[in-house]
Amino acid sequence: MPITELNELSATELSRRIARREVSCVEVMQASLARIDALNPRFNAIVSRRDADACLADARERDAQLARGERMGWMHGFPLAVKDLSHAIGLPTSMGSPLAPKTPARTDSLHVARARAAGAVIIGKTNTPEFGLGSHTYNQVFGITRNAWDPGKTAGGSSGGAAVALALGMLPVADGSDMMGSLRNPAGFNNVIGMRPSRGRVPGSPDDELFFQQLGTEGPMGRTVEDTARLLCVQAGFDTRLPLSMTDALPSADALDLDGDVKKGLRIGWLGSIWPDLPIEDGVRELCEAALQTFRALGCEVEPCVLDVPREQNWTAWLRLRQLIVSGKLSVLGADPAYHAHIKPEALWEMEQGKQLDAASLHQASVFRSNVYRAFARLYERFDFLVAPTAQMFPFDAEMHWPPQVANVPSKTYHHWMEIVTPFTLAGVPTLNLRAGFGAQGLPMGLQLAGPVNADLAVLRLGHAYDTACEWSALQPPVLALGLPG
Repeated sequence: MPITELNELSATELSRRIARREVSCVEVMQASLARIDALNPRFNAIVSRRDADACLADARERDAQLARGERMGWMHGFPLAVKDLSHAIGLPTSMGSPLAPKTPARTDSLHVARARAAGAVIIGKTNTPEFGLGSHTYNQVFGITRNAWDPGKTAGGSSGGAAVALALGMLPVADGSDMMGSLRNPAGFNNVIGMRPSRGRVPGSPDDELFFQQLGTEGPMGRTVEDTARLLCVQAGFDTRLPLSMTDALPSADALDLDGDVKKGLRIGWLGSIWPDLPIEDGVRELCEAALQTFRALGCEVEPCVLDVPREQNWTAWLRLRQLIVSGKLSVLGADPAYHAHIKPEALWEMEQGKQLDAASLHQASVFRSNVYRAFARLYERFDFLVAPTAQMFPFDAEMHWPPQVANVPSKTYHHWMEIVTPFTLAGVPTLNLRAGFGAQGLPMGLQLAGPVNADLAVLRLGHAYDTACEWSALQPPVLALGLPG
């Protein structure tokens, strides 16, 4: 097949063809690098690239291994760019900050090491907002990552580079991380798939604080649910160094089977805007409600419901617990005023807010978070799955730092426009972004499909059936659909 067509294959099919030696790892690498060369200057998804000759040399070694009958795993020969909040040996971890060390990382983050052990070839990093803060991927080091469907719009974030690289066929799959929708929002904004797994499914760093880091998690992204699920199987697994990591194992990526008819009569709760007064841009809710017909066509029963916890409790818990984590991590930088000119205002705000926290306010935040979880638990007594929009608005102007308002309601903080993702994070439930379709301006939107804690595979199976049935998965961004370079 023409080498450029390799970029359009699903990762699942690409893995099979590599394993059968129908295509070589060198050909796959050449196709990926050519696509990056053609499109990355415009979209800015991949940063800190490795030398092309070094990447090709690694690909040749992967081919030599196959010739010897040595296949490392499902990702054998896959080009992979790592989100620039995680470590990859030999590449700097900039975190989008001019204050980050420029020295190459000496170790891989755990999920990166697992991908490398499964045969991936690291080719660079994917762009992220400074320190991963804000669901819009821009920073002082590498600039703006632009939406795959409209370069004038935001790619979302913080896994914006990963989502755009996927949508444009630069990578077969991508890793990301999610605290405030960072695997879900950019996936929704770029018409790809992103999954926030159950808390502890994909362990974090054994070198970080081990017990309070419960809001953020690494996870998988792909162009199909099946690809995303197989990458999750590579990333997941218990680690004795991480006491909150899950002990139950997923199947191997090669053994995973998501096919099969959806059980008739599955009950899906439609949360809509979560709370009646949550502002949502015109067209978002209507588009997502129309997408629910795909679930009904699969034999599911869909019924409106509400999350029975006060919106203010959810937001208070979110602000305080996030500030505990973010302010704590950035406190070293915040202690020296000389650094402040080089730090984005939103990060400085997080640091200042963190200084006002006390034991009583944090305990109350944890109680409120517990109430959010209990509200989800009550819903899961009635429903098998829950669905809500992935974002409150369509992709906005890429030159804007963050939306000052949603549906004419002013945003109180730089991340207030992403409030709709926060209850799923606080509850720790597995949540999968699915494609909801395109709005009046031709921009994508996503659906959050969530199941009970630990029900990651059940969410993926239903998501796979939906993804296979919906019409949006076959569409390509205009730069590809029009046959432009790449």
